[in-house]
Amino acid sequence: MHLDAGWLFASLIVSAIGFVLLHYGRKMTRVPHVLAGVALLVYPYFVPGVVLTLVIAGAVLAVLALAVRLGW
Repeated sequence: MHLDAGWLFASLIVSAIGFVLLHYGRKMTRVPHVLAGVALLVYPYFVPGVVLTLVIAGAVLAVLALAVRLGW
């Protein structure tokens, strides 16, 4: 496994955002936030690149914003 400093930093930031979303979703009983938080916590372990990690995080957050805007 190749551990790059950029990948570690990106994974740390994405996972931190996921943790905050998971905590907020559980506290406020918001299912979309819980699902997005779990996704952001888990997927960085399986994605090898920095750019792909950030693109997927942006996509997950965009889907979350769309879900919230639609009233979920």
